[in-house]
Order: sequence, then structure tokens, then C-alpha cells
Amino acid sequence: MANKAVKRVPRFFGLRIYLSSTILYLLLVAPFLLVLTLMYAPSLKESGRFGTFEESSENHSFPTQEGDITDFNSNTEKGLAELDSLQTKGDSIPDIMINLNENGVNLEFSENGETVSESDDGSKIGKAFNLMLNMIMISFFLGFLFNLPFKRYFARKRKNKKISPKLHSFCQRFLFKSPLINASILGLAYFIAHTFMLVTMKSKSAFDNELEQSLFSHLFYISLIASILALLFVYYWEKHRVHIRYIEHVFTKEELRKRIFKYKTGKIRNRMFLSSAMTTLLPLTIVFLYLFLSVTYIGDMDYSKYSEEHKNILFGDYAMVQDLFSEPGSELRLPGWMFYINAINSFFMFFGISINIIIAFIYILFLVKWTTQDIVQPVKELLDSMRKTGKGELEHFGIVRTNDEIGELTEGYNDMTKKIGDYINNISQMTEAYSHFVPRQFLDFLGKETFVDIKLGDQVEKDMTVMFSDIRSFTEISEHMTPKENFDYINYYLGYMEPVIRNNNGFIDKYIGDSIMALFGYNAEDAINASIEMRLKLSQFNQVMDQFSKPSINSGIGIHSGSLMLGVVGGEGRMDGTVISDAVNLASRLEGLTKVYGSSIIISQDTLIKLNNPSQYNYRFLDIVKVKGKNEAVYIFEIIDGDSEDIRQLKIKTKNTFAEGINLYKSGNFKEALKSFKEVSSINHHDSTSNLYISRCKRFIKSGVPDDWDGIERINWN
Repeated sequence: MANKAVKRVPRFFGLRIYLSSTILYLLLVAPFLLVLTLMYAPSLKESGRFGTFEESSENHSFPTQEGDITDFNSNTEKGLAELDSLQTKGDSIPDIMINLNENGVNLEFSENGETVSESDDGSKIGKAFNLMLNMIMISFFLGFLFNLPFKRYFARKRKNKKISPKLHSFCQRFLFKSPLINASILGLAYFIAHTFMLVTMKSKSAFDNELEQSLFSHLFYISLIASILALLFVYYWEKHRVHIRYIEHVFTKEELRKRIFKYKTGKIRNRMFLSSAMTTLLPLTIVFLYLFLSVTYIGDMDYSKYSEEHKNILFGDYAMVQDLFSEPGSELRLPGWMFYINAINSFFMFFGISINIIIAFIYILFLVKWTTQDIVQPVKELLDSMRKTGKGELEHFGIVRTNDEIGELTEGYNDMTKKIGDYINNISQMTEAYSHFVPRQFLDFLGKETFVDIKLGDQVEKDMTVMFSDIRSFTEISEHMTPKENFDYINYYLGYMEPVIRNNNGFIDKYIGDSIMALFGYNAEDAINASIEMRLKLSQFNQVMDQFSKPSINSGIGIHSGSLMLGVVGGEGRMDGTVISDAVNLASRLEGLTKVYGSSIIISQDTLIKLNNPSQYNYRFLDIVKVKGKNEAVYIFEIIDGDSEDIRQLKIKTKNTFAEGINLYKSGNFKEALKSFKEVSSINHHDSTSNLYISRCKRFIKSGVPDDWDGIERINWN
């Protein structure tokens, strides 16, 4: 049965189990006692225990002459003959009743309307039953006291009321012992009563005659067997409810991941043996008892006077037993242990066996149900836990309900699940740790599911945007700090920058000292948005550093878009993910140009072309350059949005004048271009690019223009 989200808190059974077992005991004993009474009725009547039978002058032995068959009234049909005698004489057959009252069990016989009771002071059976019932009532009271804390606990839990630690501790301590304690409490009552009965049986002077002693002995044995079955009924019913119903409401799921039972490890084999023995031996024991009760021993009869007809009735085809047991001509001597069953006894035997077989069948149904559920339910719960584990619910554990192999299996499964969960958590943590060194986007671009799928030489060609960021003049700044301060300073700075790149759909390919190389594989806007936000974060970083009297820094960012090879390089012992392309080199060169032009962000025309909506940014054309290692000229642009608010507004204000100066400069009209750049510089003293062009214009006006000048600036430094 699968575990539900909210499992209903059950009621705790205590006295209900006591009462049911007592009823079972009485149902097993009462039919047996009734049959005993009916079978011995003629003998009891004759002995004067229930009135006085009229003395019969008839001979109660087998006739010795063949013609006297009509007088056949032997011990083989003694009871039936007595009853016939009563009817022949006009006497009424006594009515026999078993009366269960507050004083015990009374055997009552009525004859001619007058009732004679067997519960007089001299009745040993009545005294035994009185003691038995009194002891059972005392055990009920003791059981009520012991089970009261459990009933209070489950009642408060059903009502969601607070449970005191003392009550909870008591229930945890004695829950698994409750089946044995409850069986012991009731067993004490049976023990005292049967001890009394046994002592009475051993006392020869306690009985008036052998008949009363025989009745008492038979009652003792059937009562003893019935009490054992009743105690087993209490123990297994209570144990079933403890393990299947109660356990998860007293202990936590964490506690029930392991076997918390204190007693010795059990075995399913032993449980099945016991169940088989009880379900098989119970009916057989009852049958054996009734068979034993129904026999009449031949040794009790005067068989030496039997005729041949009597022998044929007793022995059938084996009537010639004289040849087997005696010498020819000598007196017949049969073993005393041989017996026969008369008609009345046969009827009582089948009646008693039928009644008790029905009771035994009900008992067996309960026992089989409990045994089956004790095995099947933990297995179903274990299978349900396995299915949930297969779905990835590694936090789900089975409840260890038993102390046998199933409990051991569930405990082993829980331990395995925990280890698998810990292993997967470790793998997840390792994967997350690997992602700090090799970004997850790197795997996605390579088309790999996990890091273990990566192999040396894996590569893919991709159009991406490359961004380089570098701290300007950090070498000079670092000279005034210790190595540890440098390390902490860089980490703190990168802690500001890395989330910005990640949040804009990029990933950092590598850190190069104080430089950052990042890749953006989806669109160029992500790279520009990240660079603008990085400039804003840099301003916040500097404010924090000022509070700690640390030097402020500035940075330059270069961005270029193009085709590149992304893959794994290195050797078998050391591999690394990287990108190889001319686009990477150019992005690095553009970052270096930020120092030349005094700009914070410079992009190439390839990046500008890839923008879906360039007008969303404030930018201006800077120059046409040829960088070292690059034969083709590159048009470079400045993203003004990366500057501080005041400088950004001034650049926007002088944007047209600056563009006019660039056009005049590229056409070779340096004097007019100089005027435009000076106008820009007069408005924005911080415009380093205008100051650079002013310097160039003055140089060309003074020194002249080279013959091969084409308006393209060549940058030959790294």
C-alpha cells in the first residue's frame, strides 16, 4: 500500500483485544464442556450428582447366553440404555444447561421442573471457573492501566493536540514491548487459574469419585490449550497493529530508516513455521481431544463373558482375536489399551469437532491475515519506494516495520538510497564546481550533455561576439599592495563583473590576470549590454574601495563579432576549453585601443552591423585602423553609454560636431577639422578622442601629409 500524503492516525486497541481473546477462549471451552456434560450425564445421574436415578434391576453387562440378546445393555451403549430406561419408566430426560454468571460457570440439570446446580461449594469445576473469571477481570484492569498512555497518545495525535515529552517517551519505550506485556498480563490470569486446577488435580482427596476427577482433568487440558491459543491471539494481533498501524505515528521517518528493535533479529522462516503449526495443529489438536474423549477402553469391560455375537459387533472381521492374544482353550485376554466408540459418543464427537473447527477456522483467518499483511505491506511499501527512487525522489525512504529479512532488506535499501543520494549530490556539487571552471554554455555549444562527454579535440565553429575587459594601469596600482592584497583586490573586482556577464547570456572563457575574456553566443546586444552594466558596476566598486582607502581603477572594453572555433585543446593529462580565431585577437586589440582613444567601450563595425536596433545605443564613429597582425582595416565605434552621466551628455551634445571633424580629417582638410575638434574639446575637456585628433591635425599641418596617407591609422604595438 502506497504511503499517502496524510495518513489517518488509528485508534489504539487494548481492552478490545483482551475481550476478543477471552471470547475466543470461552468459545473453545464451552462446547467441550457441554459435550463432556452430555456424555457423562447418565453416569452423573447414576452417581447422584444431579438427582437420583431409580435403581434398575436390569443387568448392565453383556448376556452370557445367546438367547438373551434382548437384554443387551453393556457399557458399549451405556448412555443410550440409561436414557431409554428413563423413557421406558416414564421419567423425563434431564435438561442440561451451562450457566455463565458473576459467580462463574454453573452446570444446571432440570428434572421434572426441578433444577439442580453443580456450582455448589463442593464443585471443583465451579471454583476453577470462578477463579478464572476473577483473574481475567483483574487482568482487564491491569491491561487498561498499561494501555491507557497509548490510548491518550493516539487520541491526542488524532486531534492534533500537544503531546508531552514524557508521554511520547513512554510510548517509544514500550510500544514494541506492548504485545508481549499485554499477553503476559492476560497470561498471568490463566497461569494462576491453571496452577490452581493443577494443584487440585494432584490432590486425591479433592474429588468425591473418579468421575468428577475425570471431568476436571478433561476440562483442565482443554482450558490450557484454549488459553495458549487466546494468548497467541493477543500477542499476534497486538504485534500486527504495532508494526503495521502504530509505528510511524510514534517514531519519526528518520528513526524508522533503520531497525530500531532491541530484540534479536527474526526470520520469516520461523514466522511461517509457527503460522503453519498453529493453523495445522489447532484443528488437529481439537480433533484429537474429542477422539480421546469419545473412546471407551475394552479393559474396563468384562469381556471374558462376551458371546460370539458380542465379539463380532466389537471386532468385526477380527473377531478371532483369541488366536492372536491367548493360547487355545485358555481364557481370552485382550490388551487394556484397545478401545471402541459407541453411537452416542460418535454423535457428540462430531458435534464438538464441527463447532470447534468453525471457531478454529475463524482463528486461522485472523492469523493468516495478520501474517500475510506483515509480509505483504512492507514489501509493497518497499516497491513503492523503489518506484519513487527510480523517478529521482531520492529523499524518499521506506519504513522498517519488521525485524526479519524484509526489515533487513528495507534497511539496506534505505542505506543504498542514502548513499546514492549522497553520491548524486556529490556529483552535482562536482558538476557545479566544474561549471565554475568550464561554463555550462561551453558544453551546450559543443553539444555535450555532461563534462564526461568532453574529449580532447572536440570543436565547433560558431559565430559569436567576443569581449575583452582590462583594468588600466593595474601594474602600477599593484606595486603599492602586497601579493595577498592584490589577490583579494582582483577577486573582489571580478566578483562584481562575473554576474553581469552571466546575467546577460554570456560566459567567461578565461581570466588573464586582471583581464576578462567573455563570449556571447546569442546576439551582439548581450555583449554591449553587459559592457555598459560593467561600467556602472565599476563605479560602485570604486565607491566601496574609497571607503577602505583603496585606489580607484578604470577599465577598457573591446568587442568584436565573428566566426571562431570553440573546442578542447591540450593533452590527455591536461585539457582546457578555449576559442581560437582572428576575432579573438581583434577583440583584444580593440580593448587596447581604448587606451589610445580614451574611450571606455570600443566595438568593431562587424558588431555594429549585427545589432538588431543600433539606435537604442548612443555611439559615435572613432576611426579606421589597422592593428598589428591584421591586414584589413577596421572601422571602430565608441559606445558612449558606458561613460559617466555628465561625460555621456557632453559627448551626445558634441556628437555632430565630432562627426563633422572626422569627415574633414579623413578628406585631408586638417585646418577645418582642427576647428571642429577644438570646438568639441572646448565643450568637453574630458573628450580624449578630440584631443587626439587635434594633435594629429597639428602634426599634419606642420609636417605635411605623407604621400601614402589614406586616412587609415596603423597601430603597431601589442
